[in-house]
Amino acid sequence: MDFDAYAKTAVDLVNAPLAGEEDLRALLALVNWRGASLTERDLIVFRRAQRRLRDVFAAGTAGRDSEVVNDLNTLLDAFPVRPRITGHDATEWHMHVTGRGSSVSAEYLGRAVWGLAVWVCQYGSARFGVCADARCRNVYLDTSSNNCRRFCSERCATRSHVAAHRARKRAALPVSG
Repeated sequence: MDFDAYAKTAVDLVNAPLAGEEDLRALLALVNWRGASLTERDLIVFRRAQRRLRDVFAAGTAGRDSEVVNDLNTLLDAFPVRPRITGHDATEWHMHVTGRGSSVSAEYLGRAVWGLAVWVCQYGSARFGVCADARCRNVYLDTSSNNCRRFCSERCATRSHVAAHRARKRAALPVSG
């Protein structure tokens, strides 16, 4: 079972725009759920879960482990999963989890919450991050060897470092009067 991939679906959800059904379809396409039967209720559930998961990442970034665990346990209650053994051509058996509901939101969110729960048990909530670039609100899972990641991407890191460099250069210029 690839728990990291399940946890990444939570990251993808938190970082996704969800203005409408097309945004939700684009999110689902990332995990090959094309042609899923979506309802307006699914969009509402995804938006609510997106906010709750963002709070989990913010709490993890702030070192509030108990809050992370409590929030994830609440989400696990809301989106329970069933483990299943699956394989290809009766070989390569491996585990998957599926949501206990029949809706797209129950399936996706069950996996996402399960992945984050396993992630926090393996690595701790200090590995949950919110991008340090003030112009970005994306979240990420810190997979660095020494837990030093501060940005969601190289692009944000570069943009932030260039802005800081330019600000230092401006501050060093003599004030003309």
